[in-house]
Order: sequence, then structure tokens, then C-alpha cells
Amino acid sequence: MTPFPGSGLAKGLAVTLRTMTKKTVTEQYPDTQPDLPPRTRGVIGLFEENCTVCMLCARECPDWCIYIDSHKETVPAAAPGGRERSRNVLDRFAIDFSLCMYCGICIEVCPFDALFWSPEFEYAETDIHELTHERDKLREWMWTVPAPPALDPGAEEPKEIAAARKSAEKLAATQAAAQAAEVGRPESEAAGPEPTEPPEGQS
Repeated sequence: MTPFPGSGLAKGLAVTLRTMTKKTVTEQYPDTQPDLPPRTRGVIGLFEENCTVCMLCARECPDWCIYIDSHKETVPAAAPGGRERSRNVLDRFAIDFSLCMYCGICIEVCPFDALFWSPEFEYAETDIHELTHERDKLREWMWTVPAPPALDPGAEEPKEIAAARKSAEKLAATQAAAQAAEVGRPESEAAGPEPTEPPEGQS
């Protein structure tokens, strides 16, 4: 059916009229906290245990607002005869939010899931120098990060979980087959071969 001329204009005006007749609601902030969407980009939280000081976030940041300091420590050998290894230890992780443009590149490039978006937004300061927040503050914001949304029931299973499940099922099947073979063996085979008498003249 061909729409009559001017139907689009009529629909647009109907939306405008419905919006004009709705009651306006003003949220009384800060007495009433806003109901923020789960993907709100407030600040960046740091999960320090996952950080390996790979410096990817600092290198990829277009504003150069991430400051990282670290030092190397020697890890003793895990087994006798092994060799010592060195690892990076995080000394400082700071973000200057007066420069940050909230692009999220640092969160996307982090290979170890050490950075997350937090919906926290109440961190205004009277001095611009106070907007450089150190790792202690970033760690506090980590606890305000919402839980990830549940997977769609029709979505594919993550490859890591699928591979782990297949390995576990294969191992369980191998163990079950070994147990079944052990139960099905005759008692004589399970006890081992019968001892034979030595030939005459031998003791």
C-alpha cells in the first residue's frame, strides 16, 4: 500500500505532540543519584593483580595520560637445578583525567584484563593537578565496576570454555575406559602369571 503524501510529516508531528504532553521529571541531584546505564564511561578502574607492566595501555593512549613506573625482581628457580627468572613489579600506575578523553583504547588493548570501565563520576576537584589519580584510587574504583552482562542464551560458547570442556570430557572418557578394562579383566590376569616350577636340577 502506497503511503499518502504527507504521512511522514504527520507521524513526526504525532511524536512531537506526545513528547510535549508528557510530564517533565527533574532528578534532584545530588539528593537523588542518577540511574546510569551499565556501559557508562565514568572512570577507569585498575585490577592491579592482572597488570604485567607490558606498557601497552600507555603506548596506545592517544593523549599520553597514563604514567607507569616499575622495576625488575629476580624470582628464584621453581625446581632444583632450574634457572632464576625476572619479572616486572608495578611501582606506579596513574591516569591524568584532565587529559583523558575516555576513548577506552587502553581498556581494549590490555591483554590481561587489568583495566575496566567504572560508572563512578563524582571525582571533581578544585585543582586540575588533583585529577591525576594514582593506583590506590584506581583500585578503589575497581570495586564499583558492574558485573558483566549474562550471555545471550543463543550465543556460542566461548572458545576457551569449549576447549576446556572437550579436554575434560576426553580425559573422563579415557579414565572410564581404563576402569572398565580393569574391572573386565579375569582374576588370573589381574593377579599376574602363575609362577612356574624350575626345571629339575635347579633350585
